[in-house]
Order: sequence, then C-alpha cells, then structure tokens
Amino acid sequence: MRITDIELHELALPLAEPFTISGGTMTVRRSLVVVLRDTDGRVGYGESPPFELPFYSEETLGSARLLLEQVLIPRLVGREIESPEAADALLQEGVRGKPFARAALETAVWDLEANRRGTGIAALLAERLGVTPATRIQCGVALGIPADRSVRTLRRAIDAAVGQGYRRVKIKVAPGWDAKPVRAARAALAGTDIPLTVDANGGYEWPAHEPNLRALDEQELLYIEQPLAPDDLLGHVHLSNILRTPVCVDESLHGARAARQLVELGGPSVWNVKVHRMGGLTEVCRVARIAAAAGVRLWAGTMPESGLGSQAALAAAALPGCVFPSDLEPSTRWFGPGVDVIELRMAPDGTMEVPAASIAGRLDDVLFRRVSRRLH
Repeated sequence: MRITDIELHELALPLAEPFTISGGTMTVRRSLVVVLRDTDGRVGYGESPPFELPFYSEETLGSARLLLEQVLIPRLVGREIESPEAADALLQEGVRGKPFARAALETAVWDLEANRRGTGIAALLAERLGVTPATRIQCGVALGIPADRSVRTLRRAIDAAVGQGYRRVKIKVAPGWDAKPVRAARAALAGTDIPLTVDANGGYEWPAHEPNLRALDEQELLYIEQPLAPDDLLGHVHLSNILRTPVCVDESLHGARAARQLVELGGPSVWNVKVHRMGGLTEVCRVARIAAAAGVRLWAGTMPESGLGSQAALAAAALPGCVFPSDLEPSTRWFGPGVDVIELRMAPDGTMEVPAASIAGRLDDVLFRRVSRRLH
C-alpha cells in the first residue's frame, strides 16, 4: 500500500466525571488521531492517547505531537508499505521509545490493511498468530479513586457496576487508599462470583510499603496490578515470589524485550497488554507469542482511549491468550451518551462485540470533525 496523505487531529472528549489514579486526575480526554489515505482512496485511523502530563509515562501528548509532526509522519507519506510489520520497523528506526506516538501510525496501518481486505483488525492479528479470535470479549469496570475519598461513594459505584453486568471490578489504590476501600469493595461483591482486582499504577515502594502490600495480599484478589514503579522489574519479580496473590505488570511491560526479561527472571505471570503503551499491534503480537510459550496469562488494558482508539484494544482482547476480562467499557461510562466518535456498547451480560470490519464506515465522521481540530 502506498500512503499518499496523512492528517493529524487533536481529539477532545469531556469525561462524564473526573477519573483519578495514584498519579493524577483527568476531566477531559485529549488524544491525537492520525488519518491515513492510500492511492485507492481507502482510509486507516489510529489514535495516540498519552496523557497531557507525565504521571503515567514519560511520554506526553505534547511530545507525541512533536515526534509525529517532525519525524514519524514524514517517514510514511509517499512510501510504499508492504505490511503493518514493515511500518513498525520503519517507525522504530532511530527512535528510542516513544511508543504512543508510534502506535498512532502503526495501528492506522493495521486498520488500513483491514479496510483494503474487507475485514477487521482482530482477524488480521489472529491470522498472523495462527489462532482463532473471539467474537465477543468480557468487560471489566475500572473505578478511580473517588474525589471525596469515601468508601460509601466507592460502594455505590461498585453496586452500579454489578447491576450493569460487568465481569470484573478493578479499583485504583494508593498508599493511604488501599486496605479500607478494598475491604469495602470485597463486602460490596459478597454473594457474587465477580472477581476483584486492584491497580496501583506504580504507587508503592518496596520495602517501605510492605505492610500495605501484605494487607492487599490477604484480600483474595484476582491479581495486584503494577504495585511498584515501572522500571522496578526486580521488585515485581520479588513480590511475585513472596505474595500469594498473582502480581500483574502494566507500565513495566514496554514490549517484547521486557517480556523476555520477566520470563527469564521468573517474574509475574499476569500481563496487562496495552496496545498504545507498547507501540502498536506488531509488538502485541511479539508479546503474545512469548506469553503463549511461557504460559503467561494476558488481558487487554486501556488508557482509556476513545472508541476509535479502542478498536486496537478490542482486537488484542480477542486473542485467545487474553483470559481475564478487559478494561474495555461502553462509551457512556467515560463520556456519557452521544459523545464518543465510535460508540462502544456492552451487552447486559458484560460482553462487547469484536468488530469484523475496519474503522472506516463505523466512525461518526460528522461528530469527529466537530470534536477535533486538524493540526497537520
């Protein structure tokens, strides 16, 4: 495929309510969207969703925009691209890190290939890996730290999630907001078979917060997600060997290189696969192969992205190695009704359909143009 034109847009979707993790709070979800066109006029879409401030990763919305405009977009315009894998190699050449910027273009190439072949991204990934993708995936709710730090508020949110059919409940934790809310969440889920997980987003230090982590270990959690800093691989290996509860890595899993180290070190055997944090779907395939060989259990996380960016996460979640419920949620959960550019819907049984077609044709283009502004 020859890429004849690339547009860059900033997308801004106001959140229905503020979302707080251990590192910061969001009220508006801003992201970058690229639109690729080939010589036949077909279109591919991709999203770059880092946060505006570096509380989740070193990369920010501003740094991703700079790299896209000055380095990455010029590399693809006018080029003949054999495959998404070839685009991934081209985008990585001479670029250290910057996965969110690369993922926008890399996932757009996957979507363009899906458009050209009249199929969905999930089918393309499954074809590469020699597996059969799921047609529906399970959804789990991710609940931020309540603005009022009230367990009563948390319990109301959990009650609502249970009523909506979610297959897993995850709550954000941090030093000073852990044991008490987890006990409240456990009580709210009593009498159900819905698993509970916690996500610290790297908010704890070892051994300073050993009492906190030991207390979490007693709560019958499905796993404890990213308790330590992203670069503390050895710390996560240590925790996975001393805690009864499985440890899950998120921010630490940059890609296949980190995956191989975790396997060699005997580290956590639950991995959160986030497409954009890992630089795109080609890297997801590499990690999926390593996980399958090592018996590691996967699940698909989100940033969260818009419904447009979530198409890549949906494709990853459909891989058979993703055995736990994903973080994919209906658009109304984050943005309210009629706001998202591709409306994600969850069935009453807590599942979501995996699209069998590319983004073009499903995107609300009129709404997209209204809630975005073209940058390039």
